Parts: sequence; C-alpha cells; structure tokens
Amino acid sequence: MNSCKEIIESGKAFLGIEFGSTRIKAVLIDETHTPIASGSHKWENRLEEGFWTYSLEDIWNGLRECYKDLTQDVRTRYGVGIKKLSAIGFSAMMHGYMAFDKEGNLLVPFRTWRNSTTGQAAKKLTELFDYNIPERWSIAHLYQTVLNGEEHVKNIDYVTTLAGYIHWKMTGEKVLGIGDVSGMFPIDSEIGNYQAEMVDKFDDLLKEKNYPWKLEEIFPKVLLAGEKAGVLTEEGAKLLDESGQLEPGIPLCPPEGDAGTGMVATNSVGVRTGNVSAGTSVFAMIVLEKALSKVYPEIDMVTTPDGYPVAMVHANNCTSDLNAWVELFREFAEAMGMKLDMDELYGTLYRKALEGDKDCGGLLSYGFLSGEFIMGITEGRPMFVRTPDSHFNLANFMRSHLYAALGALKVGMDILNEGETVSIDKMTGHGGLFKTEGVGQKIMAAAVKAPVSVMETAGEGGPWGEAILAAYMVNKAEDETLQDYLNCKVFADAKCVTIEPNTEDTEGLESYISKFKEGIEMERIATKVLH
Repeated sequence: MNSCKEIIESGKAFLGIEFGSTRIKAVLIDETHTPIASGSHKWENRLEEGFWTYSLEDIWNGLRECYKDLTQDVRTRYGVGIKKLSAIGFSAMMHGYMAFDKEGNLLVPFRTWRNSTTGQAAKKLTELFDYNIPERWSIAHLYQTVLNGEEHVKNIDYVTTLAGYIHWKMTGEKVLGIGDVSGMFPIDSEIGNYQAEMVDKFDDLLKEKNYPWKLEEIFPKVLLAGEKAGVLTEEGAKLLDESGQLEPGIPLCPPEGDAGTGMVATNSVGVRTGNVSAGTSVFAMIVLEKALSKVYPEIDMVTTPDGYPVAMVHANNCTSDLNAWVELFREFAEAMGMKLDMDELYGTLYRKALEGDKDCGGLLSYGFLSGEFIMGITEGRPMFVRTPDSHFNLANFMRSHLYAALGALKVGMDILNEGETVSIDKMTGHGGLFKTEGVGQKIMAAAVKAPVSVMETAGEGGPWGEAILAAYMVNKAEDETLQDYLNCKVFADAKCVTIEPNTEDTEGLESYISKFKEGIEMERIATKVLH
C-alpha cells in the first residue's frame, strides 16, 4: 500500500479510461502494469429522432463522474489525491459519427455504432472500394448523410469517433489510434494510413457536390501505438477533473477503440493470435499474416493498435437464449422449494453438457433473439427442435444450446479456416461463456479449431488495455514492438488455462453446424408466422 501511495504521489501511475456502451470505466496502474485503483459510471444511449445517441452532456458528466469515482477510490485506499500522472489514454466504442464545424460545434447529435441507418451507403461503398464497409463504420455514416442530402454536410470541418473527440478536447490534437481509425475507413497496413486509392475514389464520388473539403482534411491523423499524441491542456484538465487538482502537461497516448484495447488486454496483438469475446454477442478477432484474398460480407477488416491487419467475425447473438433456459431451470427449482446459487446452477448445467453426444443426438437450437447477418436472418426467433428418434436428455439439451450460442460465429470462422486457410496459434477467451471453467473453452476450441486460453487478467478489460498503451508510449525501448512489450513486460508471468481442440468435439460440432445451416430456413419461416 505504501508503494502504491508513493507511486501516485510521485506521479508515476498510468491512467486508462474507456467509454463502453453502458459503462465508463477508469483503471489506474502502477509501473508493473498492475491495477491499483478504479472508478466507473453507468450511462445509457437513447433513441432520439430515429438515431441512437448520447448527448455531449452525457459524455462530459459521465467522464467527470467516472474520474471522480476513481479519485475517491484512491483517497479511500491510499489517503492521497491525484495531481500528476506519467501518461493518460482514452478509448471508446468504435465507429459511429461525430461531425463538427470550424468553431468546434457538433453539427448533428452523435450517431453511435448501434445505428443501422446506413445500409444504402454501406452497400454502395462496398461495391466502390471492393472492400467490406459495415453499416456502423464512420465513412458509411458520412456518405449516408450525403445521400440523405443533409444540410450540415457542407459545414463539416472534422469527423471523428467518441475516443477521438474526447482526446481532441483533452489535448487540442485531431488524431486517432490506427485501430480506432480502421473502424472509420479502410487502412493500408503497409504504410499505416488510410487506403489512398479508396480515399481518391471517395473524393471523386463527391466531386460534383462541390463540398469545401476532401476526406483526409476532415478525418483524424492516424497514429500507431507508442507514438506521442499530445499533452493534457489546462482546458482538458478542467474538463476531466472538476476539483482542479490534476495538473496539465501530462502526455497522452493515441486514443483507441474498444476492439484494440481488448486485443492489448488479452495479449492478442501478434500475428496468428486472436481473442474471442463471448457474452450477449460474440466476436472473434484474428491477427493476419496477410490480407484476405477477397471481400467477405461476413468478415470485418480492422487493425491492431500497431497497425497489423485483423479479421473480425461478429455475431449479434450468443448467450441470451441460453441464459433464458438456465433461468427457466431456476424457476423450476424454486417451484420445488430449492434455493439455488446461480453460479452453481450455471456450472452444473454447463458441465452436464460435456456428458452429451458430440453431435447433440438429433437436437437442434437457434438462439437468435435478434437478426443475425452472418446467417441471413433479419429478425430473431429463438427455436428448439428435435427429431422423433433423438436422444432427448438434459446433457444433449444443454450441449445443443452451447453449440447454438456459437453457431453463427462458427459459420464466419469457417470462412477464415477453410476459405482462406488462416493460421491461428492461440485464441484468448473472455466473457460470461467462459465463467464455468473448461466448458465454454472446450466448445470454443472446437469452433475456432485452435487452442483457447483464459487468463486471470482478462477481466480487467479495455481501460486496463488503454492504460497499458499509455505505459508503452512512455516506457518502450527503442524499436521495441508492442507485441514484445506485452510478452516481456506485461504478461511474462500471467497465469492462464489453455484447452486444445479435441478431434471428437470438433467432428461433433461440424456435424451439428451442418444441420444448423441446413435448418436455417425454419428461422426464416418463423419470422413470417410468429409475430
């Protein structure tokens, strides 16, 4: 405790703050990258005039409350305040649209990644670039405003993400980490900048509109992990710390997206490594040796914070329907007079799944509460079906739902494993699916056809990853790569449990997914007849 107190008082700690979709969280780390204090603030987006948004008041109040919560934690633990820091980093949910005029005024309310209002633009840009442009990307939002004929477009001076906006107000610098930029516009990993040919195509597309700007004039400057990204100004210090204790002049690292900080927090920035997050939704990110051979609508292309190409498979549905079934078992138990601990109930049911037939014995589940793009489903209808001669028992029932939770992800991963023969040395898992030791890992290893590890530190999450990026900027040796820094200085002694893919599990899941794909028409019919 005395050591932590001295580190804070001497200004040697590093701070990472991340804006998630429901929580803003701050993590303070020491020189060994160990968290020593934290703070948080809950917030929610709202639907206004057809767009999911957070107001500027939400953003700044949330940031101040989060930082205030952190300082209270520091004072409670160590009896001191925060005046200086070695470095700060800000990160946030990626994508979306924040457009400002020359005076720095927000032209339209912040449009978050959650908005699916850019379908027309995303489709046209994908065709123009021959590169997958998802609806949530900033360039899709920008072009959709053009197609909509929105009045504000001619007044645009700067377009950025939420992390880029916060960083700009903290430092005055219009910059963004390459990982976050890769969710705005396609990146050329060879040069660490925007794809020049695609920039030219976009500018040509808008030429007859006669706007007083070109794309690179209004988009942030691209920075790699480890590069200097400005210092905290007096104005920035006041925005962050309303008590006035925090001193200006603190260096800031490049602001990043939540995908990039997740890669750092799971030590998944090296080529042939990846991480998979499995909770309400599920996504896997694999760092590639080379770019994919062609465009796949199911695969998003982003980058690591140091610019390596990353293939991302994202599925909207994972554990929600599975959780609903577990809740049903809880209701039954309570109706029978039993009071169960939920962790114990989950653990019992998940472990029971491992006793089931490898192909689930003729049972089939679809856990789609919402639409699932990878499977061509626009609306969700959770469904469970079986053949008359199926092996209908609890083990197969639970195994079927665990398989279904990863069904869409598996279909996307098969594109990489089979269509592109992407090599994966290891995947790191995090999220609720992995809470019961060994079960989620075992099935995930079969789905991704690679070893899956779970680390003790993975729960620290994105703000910890951003704090590490701040420390990397300050402490890295000359020519020390981010991967080397993580391997040698952050995760050298990290404890993890690794499970290799099992042949029988892999074959059983392959058989199940074959039926899963064949039966998808049932889902489409269900959306028509069940309202």
